[in-house]
Amino acid sequence: MAPPQRPRMTNAGLQSAFPVIAVDEYGEAREGFVAGEQPLTLYLDKREVVTLMTLGTHPELLVLGYLRNQHLVGEIETIDSVEIDWATEAAVVTTRGAPADLESRLAHRTLTTGCGQGTLFGRLTEVLERIGLPRVGILQSEIYALLERVGAHNQVYRRAGAVHGCALCHGEAIELFVEDVGRHNAADTLAGYLWLQGLRGEDRVLYTTGRVTSEMVIKVAQMGVPILVSRSGVTHKGLELARKAGLMVIARAKGRHFLIYHGAERVQFDAVPERRVSGCGAGTEKL
Repeated sequence: MAPPQRPRMTNAGLQSAFPVIAVDEYGEAREGFVAGEQPLTLYLDKREVVTLMTLGTHPELLVLGYLRNQHLVGEIETIDSVEIDWATEAAVVTTRGAPADLESRLAHRTLTTGCGQGTLFGRLTEVLERIGLPRVGILQSEIYALLERVGAHNQVYRRAGAVHGCALCHGEAIELFVEDVGRHNAADTLAGYLWLQGLRGEDRVLYTTGRVTSEMVIKVAQMGVPILVSRSGVTHKGLELARKAGLMVIARAKGRHFLIYHGAERVQFDAVPERRVSGCGAGTEKL
C-alpha cells in the first residue's frame, strides 16, 4: 500500500525555552528558563480558523493535528501545503479542494478554554496597552499566608483531581475560591463575580494552580488585579505581556518557596526563611 501523498511543509520550529532572571524567597536573583509561547493564527484556504497559543516546536504537525481532530479536513492527501510564518504569526494551509461544508463546520465548532486555544488573542493584547494597573506592593509574609489559606480550599481536586483552582484574595482573606476543569474557566468566574458585585480588582491578588500563560495574564489584567500568584510556572509570552501590563507575577509558589518573575521591587522581604543545608551529593535546585 502506497503511503499517502505528503503536503509541502515548512520546517519552522522554535526554541522551547528562554532564559530569564527571577528573584527567589531569599530576595536573590536566580538564572533559569521559562517555556516559550507564541500565537499562531491558522488560515485554511484563506479562511481564518483559530488562533492557537503554542510552544511552537512543531507548528506544522500541530496544524495538521488540529485540522484532523476538528474534522476540518478529511484526508491528508487533500492538503497541498502547510506554511508557517512567525513574522506574521500565521499558519497558512492550502488544500486541493476544501470540503463543501467548510463554513458550516466552522460555524459549529466548539473551542475549549485553556490548553492554549482561543480566538480573541490578537484583539485582547491591544487592550493591555490601555490598562494601567496600580503598582501595589505585597509582604513576603502575606504571600506565605495566602499560600497556606488556599491549600484548604482545593476540595474537588483532593476528591477527584483533574481540576484547576483560582482564588480571589482581599487582604488576608480568600474572598472567593473557584475550581473548574480549566484555569481559564475559574478565572472567568472570578471576573464575573467582580463584575456582578460592582467591585474593582485593584486591591486584590489572584491565585491560580495553573500556569501563567498569555491568556491568563490578559484575563487578570482586564480584572484590574495587579498581582498574580501561581503554583505552576510561567510562559515566555505570558511574562512578556505581564511586563507590558505592569502585572506582578509570582510563580512556582508552594510552601515557603516562590519565584518573582516580574515586580520584585514591590515585594517586601519580611519573612525570609532559613536556608536548607544541602547534604553530600545534593544538587542545586532548578529555577
